[in-house]
Amino acid sequence: MKKLIFALPLVVLTIICTFILIFILKEKDPQKPPSALINQDMPIILLKNLYDENETIQTTDLQNHYTLINFFASWCAPCKLEHSLFFNIREDNPALFILGINYKDKKEEAKKYLKLEGNPYSFVGVDLDGKIGFEFGVFGLPETFIVNNKGKIIYKHIGQLTKEIYYDKIKPFF
Repeated sequence: MKKLIFALPLVVLTIICTFILIFILKEKDPQKPPSALINQDMPIILLKNLYDENETIQTTDLQNHYTLINFFASWCAPCKLEHSLFFNIREDNPALFILGINYKDKKEEAKKYLKLEGNPYSFVGVDLDGKIGFEFGVFGLPETFIVNNKGKIIYKHIGQLTKEIYYDKIKPFF
């Protein structure tokens, strides 16, 4: 019995090290968990416009063309750092629909932010309670998705976009 007690920590350590080694060998990044939505239909959404509550956008409005969806907030520092890149993306891809989803933010703060920094989005929807973000599996800001012309999510990026990420990972989709 005493030998078992002494051997147990060694066995547990061996198991933990084995899992870590497998994780490293598979080149998984724990900071970038896989999305269950990749190659799945985009969640059904109905968003009110930040500037006019009578104007809405829904999933069916986004069909038949590529859409970049960016979850952002005025209080999000990385969102502010990536913001100017969306103007470049829009300029590089005039046919691309860029949907900004203002996530758990005060409407007036979001309007103030977009007035100050400019609005690169084709449409700005409001997700005050986070339900749309929940459907997309958003757990931190910013998060960006690419939806193809068949309504399938083909790419997800967690965190701030950079020019390198845009040119290496996103631009090839268009």
